[in-house]
Amino acid sequence: MVITKKTTVDLIRESDKTALYSISFEVDGTTEFEKFVSEFERNATYNRDYQRIIAALQAILNFGALERFFRPEGKIRDSVAAIPIEGGKLRLYCLRISEQIVILGNGGVKATRTYEEDPRMYGYVLDLQKFEKILNENVSKGYVRMEERMLTGIEDKIFEI
Repeated sequence: MVITKKTTVDLIRESDKTALYSISFEVDGTTEFEKFVSEFERNATYNRDYQRIIAALQAILNFGALERFFRPEGKIRDSVAAIPIEGGKLRLYCLRISEQIVILGNGGVKATRTYEEDPRMYGYVLDLQKFEKILNENVSKGYVRMEERMLTGIEDKIFEI
């Protein structure tokens, strides 16, 4: 039996250069990025790492989702990346769709050598990989369009991953 999760995409923030989206599971309606923020925003242990991630997101909004702001994390065939690119224990996983579109996921403390070794982190990456596959299918069928920094057709769309 295959269990699917119902997922939506919400616009988090946009600038002239880039739009930041996040996925949200129907269970609670909170985006994965909001869950990450609520867990680490006031966490004294990881405050420096959290601030580094927020600064990287601001740089992405200011300059675009340039490759240099992301650490490739997934497989060769996907767009999964992590922020920040250097140092610290905290990771935020995302999909770098283009220089103008980023879909933020969730993240946490990197306590293992690879994300595959940590069930929680592996789950975040797997969700993003599944979502990207479904998103690409919807784009190829014309249900969703990528126009510069906008994803259109996602407003009332529920994706099953």
